Amino acid sequence: MPHYVNMSSLFRPESVAVVGASAAAGKVGHIVTANLLAGGYRGKIFPVNPHCREILGLEVVPNVSQLPLSVDLAVVCVPPSAAVEVMEGLSQRRAKACVMITGGCTENGTPGHKRQKRIVQLAEQHRMALLGPSSLGVLNTAIGLNATFARGPMPRRGNIAFFSQSGALCAGMLEWAESRGAGFSSLINLGVKGLLSENDILDYLQDDPETEVILGYLESFSDGAAFLRTADLACRKKPVLLIKGGCSAAGSKAASSHTGALSGSRQAYRAAFGQCGVIEARSMEELFELGMCFSAQPAPSGPNLAVLTNSGGPGILAADTAEAAGLNMPYPDKAAIEGLRRILPPSSGFYNPVDIMADADVDRMVEALRLLLADDRMQIALVIITPSATLSSADAAQALIQTAKDSDKPVLACLLGESNVQEGRRLLTAAGVPCFDFPEPAVRAAGRMWERRRMLDRPWAAEVCFRRDLGKATQVIAKAREQGLNVLPEFLSQDFARAYELNVPQTILARTSDEAAQAASKIGYPVALKLASPQVVHKSDLGGVVLNLADAVSVRRAFLDITSRITRAGSDIHVTGCLVQAMAPPESKEVIVGFQRDEQFGPMLMFGLGGVYVETLRDVSFRLAPLTLQDAAEMIREVRSYPLLKGVRGEQPVDFKSLEDVLLTMSQIAMDFPEIMEAELNPVLVSKSSALAVDMRISLDAEKKITQQA
Repeated sequence: MPHYVNMSSLFRPESVAVVGASAAAGKVGHIVTANLLAGGYRGKIFPVNPHCREILGLEVVPNVSQLPLSVDLAVVCVPPSAAVEVMEGLSQRRAKACVMITGGCTENGTPGHKRQKRIVQLAEQHRMALLGPSSLGVLNTAIGLNATFARGPMPRRGNIAFFSQSGALCAGMLEWAESRGAGFSSLINLGVKGLLSENDILDYLQDDPETEVILGYLESFSDGAAFLRTADLACRKKPVLLIKGGCSAAGSKAASSHTGALSGSRQAYRAAFGQCGVIEARSMEELFELGMCFSAQPAPSGPNLAVLTNSGGPGILAADTAEAAGLNMPYPDKAAIEGLRRILPPSSGFYNPVDIMADADVDRMVEALRLLLADDRMQIALVIITPSATLSSADAAQALIQTAKDSDKPVLACLLGESNVQEGRRLLTAAGVPCFDFPEPAVRAAGRMWERRRMLDRPWAAEVCFRRDLGKATQVIAKAREQGLNVLPEFLSQDFARAYELNVPQTILARTSDEAAQAASKIGYPVALKLASPQVVHKSDLGGVVLNLADAVSVRRAFLDITSRITRAGSDIHVTGCLVQAMAPPESKEVIVGFQRDEQFGPMLMFGLGGVYVETLRDVSFRLAPLTLQDAAEMIREVRSYPLLKGVRGEQPVDFKSLEDVLLTMSQIAMDFPEIMEAELNPVLVSKSSALAVDMRISLDAEKKITQQA
């Protein structure tokens, strides 16, 4: 639970004070007061204004100091210059929650920023649930609470909650709901998130009995680690669907200027969503279409989609979309096909998509749909209707509504057209049957419903803790610090890797060509020779790696070639010598395992095809630390090159367990050492029997001190 004990006073207040209420129509304080009255709120309303005695028939309180003690919710609509004084007064009256509509409080280094800090400080001191500043407000249809300054009627009561960092989107969604006949349980605009954030709202809504589905729009995350914990719990209870703004370079810039907050990287937030079960919508339209699906339809028991249509083309488009959406379209069973043959014309399509033909009437449509819903092979049904002379959209909608009610399987609809289908769409939406304009988004929505079901079926997974010598690892980091290094040279990185029991090749640092030949003889041929320099990250780019050296002569020659080439490449490059290293098994495949610290979510693990091609092909997957065993397994199987690891044309599969262990070990390193900003194993040479960490690179935060390990 959030540490703000008065969250219920924000959503279910028994009394509301409108500070800055106004008798002038068009003023924010007037709109808020009018909305409270129009919404049917039955609690006590206290307009606060020193200049008038009555507003909209309500007796006015002249100032905050004369409010009753412990008013539940205060909606503050005063100018920015008066905001701190109002908050001080509300604190003295022990107000339990506050919606700060007042804006102009976020500019760093300005009086506005200082005002915001003081407002938040007062709320924290008095355990007041503060929404905003710059918030549109909060709305709860269960009690008729419309404490917003949005224009328009109160939305219908529903079971979808929507929170947003953008007030304009909240206002727009109210109009959308009105036009579609959809309903909300609550609507919350976070504003600039001075105190309450998306994490607090998620925490409250996951236990709200009025809410079955949680939707949200975010531009930034207040606390990435807290989001992971809170969203994971919420997703186990209810569908959570979010859209993230500020993903592109332009969008990220806009988000920063709009909210005063930085946007997290696309890879990090998508990894966060995937790990905790959040379903990401790709547009606002998709967000609310999915919300309607999850709010009214049962979860599918499987991925098999039945498509029924009175026009062949839309059915084909649906079938084309199904595979990419993770769905199957099997043939109906024998009983269903026989039933379809009895009721449909001979030229109909019987094998999914089921084409009932353009002359179909309501009875034919309903009979065919019931046969498909009775088929145990089918777990989701999509009905696509083009209005015709024999089947109007309104008649089709009424029949679909009743048929869907009689089934325990999800039923989705698509009414193609515009003016002739508006009534049918309205009827379906109001009755809880999701209705789409086109087949493709309908199929994709069905796929997301199946995705949600699979997430629920996943077992809870525990974090994995690996054995390691923390004392030895800490000494390696300390040695690098003593030498003034923020990037560990490879021989130190290898010592660090050994402290975590990573499988590394035998390696010896040679400072002369003779030392290199002696080291190679000790290791055993063939060997690899690699440049040793703390200033060169990508050794291959400068010709600093030579493989499969078979004798002392080739080792000496390679040593001289590498060191002289690097010396010619740049006089500022310090060459320590060369590393002589044992070669991996010849059948090994190169992969990369690494992590970097995301600004909002912390360490983010990466896995993909390794070697020199990783940046070109970008065949990678991401997760946030700490990883579970399931996370590690999924990361490996997500990359496009997974079939190469599994083995093609008679090749043996690689040792997946060893590869998973490498990922889990890197996750452990990321959690153990916050001062490591980036770490990379590239390549990891994985064969049928082992995973060998050939090259490790570790970058330290120049400002963070060494973590004291137990």
